Amino acid sequence: MEPMDIVGKTKEDASLPKATMTKIIKEMLPPDVRVARDAQDLLIECCVEFINLVSSESNEVCNREERKTIAPEHVLKALQDLGFGEYNEEVFAAYEQHKLETMDTVRTGKWSNGADMSEEEALVEQQRMFAEARARMNGGPMIPKPADSDSCPSLNS
Repeated sequence: MEPMDIVGKTKEDASLPKATMTKIIKEMLPPDVRVARDAQDLLIECCVEFINLVSSESNEVCNREERKTIAPEHVLKALQDLGFGEYNEEVFAAYEQHKLETMDTVRTGKWSNGADMSEEEALVEQQRMFAEARARMNGGPMIPKPADSDSCPSLNS
């Protein structure tokens, strides 16, 4: 297969952070399972190809609607068109969760609690978010975010 042009770049220029991807792969597997480096590289390449495929199809959906900006609904439609519609509910739920978690960040440029976090607090929050993502991926129970007395955004915001 030939390297695909991605907005003027070769396939080799478009990649995902290897360390992050390796961590995600390892977190999704039982602790006693090892993954060969070649298999990790292959999984990373599959992820890049999947992103390229969904992005390209999302762009086509967007163009058919004569829009210039790809919106979340274009991505959901692209997943449906590509045969991944069974994941739309999970993808939409993850998107809604992302919106809730980043709402204050977008508005204020600070963490969602409205104040700068200490390194220790940020680490605790990061670990909670990793655990929540793992639970979503494994279909487990959601880990509730500590209550914040200032904000309780609704899902329809």
